[in-house]
Amino acid sequence: MATREEIVEALHTVEDPELGMDIVELGLFYDVEIAGPKVKVIHTLTSMGCPAGPMIQEDISRTAKEVPGVEDVEIELTWDPPWTPDRMSDDAKFILGIG
Repeated sequence: MATREEIVEALHTVEDPELGMDIVELGLFYDVEIAGPKVKVIHTLTSMGCPAGPMIQEDISRTAKEVPGVEDVEIELTWDPPWTPDRMSDDAKFILGIG
């Protein structure tokens, strides 16, 4: 069975193509629920109209399925809490010149 740490590590490879950074550092990844071979990834986007949303979700699914022990991936897009730049890691803020 996959661990939370393995899933989060894998999600560090999923980039928001508009910002050129991974979804974990950007604070777009919210949580993961693991039930045996099934994984549910909860995430958000920078805005409701984000044109990269479908691509990001496809990458989340593909990447999570590459983790040993994962057979099925469910993606949940949430707007609660809404994303703000405050959710970004300090490194991401520095690289993007925020804060």
